[in-house]
Amino acid sequence: MSIGNMVSVWKMSCRVLICLLLVCTRIMAIFSVTDGGDLAALNALKSSWKNLSPNWVGGDPCGSRWDGINCTDTRVTSLILAGMGVEGREFGDISSLTGLRFLDLSNNVGLEGILPSSIGNLKNLTVLILVGCSFFGPIPDSIGSLQQLVQISLNSNRFSGPIPPSIGNLSQLSWLDLSMNRLSGSIPVSNNTTPGLDKLRSAQHFHLSNNQLSGPIPAQLFSSNMSLIHAIFDYNKLIGYLPISLGSVQTLEVIRFDWNSLQGSIPSNLRNLRNLNELYLSNNNFNGNMPNLTSMNVLYYVDMSNNNFNASEVPQWFSSLQSLTTLRMENTTLQGQVPVDIFRLPQLETLVLSNNNLSGTLDIGNSYGSNLTVDLQNNSITDFREKTDYNLELTLVGNPVCNTSKATARFCSIETHNNNLLPSSKCGAMSCSRDKVLSTKCQCSHPYTGTIHFFFFSFSLTHLQNSTYYSTLYGSLMSAFLSNGLPVESVIINNPTINVFSYLQLPLQIFPSGQDSFNRSSVSRIGFLLNHQPFKIEYFGPFFFLDEQYCCFEGSKKSSQVGLIIGAAIGGSVLVFLILLAGIYALRQRKKAKRAIEKSDPFASWNLEKESGSVPQLQGAKWFSFEDLKKCTNNFSESNCIGSGGYGKVYKGTVASSQVVAIKRAEQGSMQGAHEFKTEIELLSRIHHKNVVSLVGFCYEQGEQMLFYEYISNGTLRDCLAGKSAFRLDWNKRLRIALDAARGLSYLHELADPPIIHRDIKSTNILLDNNLNAKVADFGLSKLLGDAGKGYVTTQVKGTLGYMDPEYYMTQQLTDKSDVYSFGVVLLELVTARAPIQHGKHIVRLVQEAIEDTQEPQKFDQIIDPSLEPVSKLGCLMKFVDLAMSCVRESAAERPTMGEVVREIENIIKLANFDKKTDKGFSLFSSEETSDENPLHSYPAKGFDASYGSFPFHVQRQ
Repeated sequence: MSIGNMVSVWKMSCRVLICLLLVCTRIMAIFSVTDGGDLAALNALKSSWKNLSPNWVGGDPCGSRWDGINCTDTRVTSLILAGMGVEGREFGDISSLTGLRFLDLSNNVGLEGILPSSIGNLKNLTVLILVGCSFFGPIPDSIGSLQQLVQISLNSNRFSGPIPPSIGNLSQLSWLDLSMNRLSGSIPVSNNTTPGLDKLRSAQHFHLSNNQLSGPIPAQLFSSNMSLIHAIFDYNKLIGYLPISLGSVQTLEVIRFDWNSLQGSIPSNLRNLRNLNELYLSNNNFNGNMPNLTSMNVLYYVDMSNNNFNASEVPQWFSSLQSLTTLRMENTTLQGQVPVDIFRLPQLETLVLSNNNLSGTLDIGNSYGSNLTVDLQNNSITDFREKTDYNLELTLVGNPVCNTSKATARFCSIETHNNNLLPSSKCGAMSCSRDKVLSTKCQCSHPYTGTIHFFFFSFSLTHLQNSTYYSTLYGSLMSAFLSNGLPVESVIINNPTINVFSYLQLPLQIFPSGQDSFNRSSVSRIGFLLNHQPFKIEYFGPFFFLDEQYCCFEGSKKSSQVGLIIGAAIGGSVLVFLILLAGIYALRQRKKAKRAIEKSDPFASWNLEKESGSVPQLQGAKWFSFEDLKKCTNNFSESNCIGSGGYGKVYKGTVASSQVVAIKRAEQGSMQGAHEFKTEIELLSRIHHKNVVSLVGFCYEQGEQMLFYEYISNGTLRDCLAGKSAFRLDWNKRLRIALDAARGLSYLHELADPPIIHRDIKSTNILLDNNLNAKVADFGLSKLLGDAGKGYVTTQVKGTLGYMDPEYYMTQQLTDKSDVYSFGVVLLELVTARAPIQHGKHIVRLVQEAIEDTQEPQKFDQIIDPSLEPVSKLGCLMKFVDLAMSCVRESAAERPTMGEVVREIENIIKLANFDKKTDKGFSLFSSEETSDENPLHSYPAKGFDASYGSFPFHVQRQ
């Protein structure tokens, strides 16, 4: 065939393809069932958002059944994209979807920006769920024009500013959840010109916890004609009195005003709330007499700990509440003898009366619950009528009776228990390939994972591991999934934890039925179901669900009609390119083969030999064989075990070079993939700083993953502060430890390559060597810092209770300032020697209250570690406390960087003007840093120069 003929054929083919496309377009227009305005709005979203479903193609979302789209006739009525990993900052023309009734964009942390006021155009909207996104700025006032709204769930974002009073116009609203944001100002109530929350007569749920709401609680917020069942306002900045009107809302089942700054007497008419199940009023400043709760027959959880009630004997109503399962009255000035009748309550599981002045003889009697736990620590009990057949958990530590001959280890020591949450797997030795997980029904698949957060629950903390409750939860979840036609095979409920806000966190793994993975539609429907909550779970209160972005959506088996037509039209032209692609394919096979080897054995390129030795690709870390490590740990004997944690056990051993090392041996459940383990080794091998524990080597052999570090002989800072070490830390040493740890952490943030967020800074992760030099340890939770603003969005918040940055928890936005918050808590530990949470009170709040109490200035002196010198001799103590309090500011943006913290501690040490002779070996700089002009760090001289007064809570003391 001549070249001319070939050109003619090609031109004719192109004309045919163009005609086919025109015909297809015409066919689509004829048979399309989607409203034109709705189609334009969805196409605008497509251009604004990333990671939308691949089947969002063509011109008929309703007819082609786009993932996440449901229609009635020609109108789009629901847009449900929960957990899709959608990203974007603009809402496009979403306000044009005027037929929309359900809008759920939950668990898309990449969705951010300001919620547009045009959302008020969605007049038919009944459900609005934006849980777990990254929206910020004010909640638009136009939301109050959505008269059909039944549910608003905006929790776990970064909304700020006041609550729009216009929400009070939503007469049909049942569920209002604005918790875990940055909302501020007073609680809006109506007046002659504006509406308010008091107008929400049909509302059953007020979830406003974990914000920055301030001012008094308006009396008119509550009234007898309301339908409210949950009033949840914990962790705010509310002041003033608890209004008497609260006692008139007869439908109330749960009240949470704990962790505010409320004062005055608790209204006596609360006893009229005959439907109340749970009452949380702890950690306020309530005074007067303790309220009488007699006749509240369905009340099962009461916590009024850490208030300032008048001293009194144990009230009789303690023994009259027949449904009571948990009673917590820590630090409430109770005195006298504990009545035996209280132990006879048939449902009682947990009784906590610690840190009071209870005295006399403790008699529990014979008629007590089978699962009873009693905590009477730190009272004045002098005697105990013990019986050998007592079957309960009782703690009497800190009472005089523990100093007598009647003291027993059973009651005068604190025991820890490790219970399994659910029965162990019955799948035997079965295992799954990489990235898949074994379900309870012994099938390997990709589960949809996330964490369910309960605002409250009916059972006690001591029964947190009781599988009975979780079996009920499992049954409720499976029933909800199956009744809604969701392809769920089973659910695994992992270890429960209580977070810093006293909420119950339960990690879930939801397994697909009959397939390896879920499709997009199933994931979004599961997410919608969990955050819409059309079902109630026995023993558990309301909750919200935050997921982890799903990894492995099942490929769609049904191509859209449009896709088939277009595919047929362009298939011919694609064929022309196949010959060219075949050539390219052949050239790339060699590279693919190499990558295949790397995938099956990521360590192949390191050329690890049978004998232990150095690895050229690493900077100092060596590879050790499993046999070598068995020898140096005496076959991993218990005598060599020096600790354990979530990662596994830690063993002490001596390697061939006579170096003593600490070997972290991963347990099966905590192992990483080979690639991830290799990446971690490469990262850790690049960390070299005298105040950071160094990686010595690793082992990846025979199914084992082990990392081993230099052994630090003097243990943890926490042990030293708790008096478990043989040496005493004076003020000079504590300042040096603070400086060492700050330098190590600032190195990770600013000089490591790439920079690292530690994510679990605490006093047990700061180790002390022979010379009491501090070293930052344990990077088990660390994350690399992002390039943009040093930020990292995470869907699973990790850390340790008491040290966790509240802003990180609420927004899931991890930055280096999260480490700064944790380090501030450590600084307060150095001053007080107290644990971060002690007697139910957080150390930050304890210090803040002591500083701000002008009526009792001695209160601050009382919280200082008594083993230290008198306060007057602690050089620059208040400057040090000011620095610590600046690190724990609520807003991450207002906290200093670790580089600035280092500079400030150096200034404090200089100003303290210590005599180096009193602390041999103490110096601001190491031997190679002999002048003030040559500091260790390379941070700019800014932030703290002559700025001590800029810290909050600054107090002038002599």
